[in-house]
Amino acid sequence: MDRLVCGDVGFGKTEVAVRAAFKAIQDGKQVAVLVPTTLLASQHGNTFSDRFAGYPIRVEVLSRFLTNSEANKVIAGLASGEIDCVVGTSTATCLPSCTHLNAARTATSVLPNPTSPQTSRSIGTARSMSALV
Repeated sequence: MDRLVCGDVGFGKTEVAVRAAFKAIQDGKQVAVLVPTTLLASQHGNTFSDRFAGYPIRVEVLSRFLTNSEANKVIAGLASGEIDCVVGTSTATCLPSCTHLNAARTATSVLPNPTSPQTSRSIGTARSMSALV
């Protein structure tokens, strides 16, 4: 499922991503939410964590704000299936070690150029996934 969600500030793009991520996680999959900046990764990480607080869902952020050891813990959590949702920049989630995601959906929120090679590589890391862009 490839979809482009466009809209101005306050249009509801993040809400669509939160709901799609929740549905995928409830179906037993992992979710990668791609964002264009490290600041937005942090903000979306907080939003997703707050929204999923009442459920047994683990959300982590993967961006350059993390130390190497913290990033490696997140990647190990993804590999083991302990982390249900990772929010990160497209650069961070393009790492070769992130290609093993059991992903049903990749929710890509507010990327400046959804057709860029970097974004395409991020979305294509798991061949069987569908993408909400």
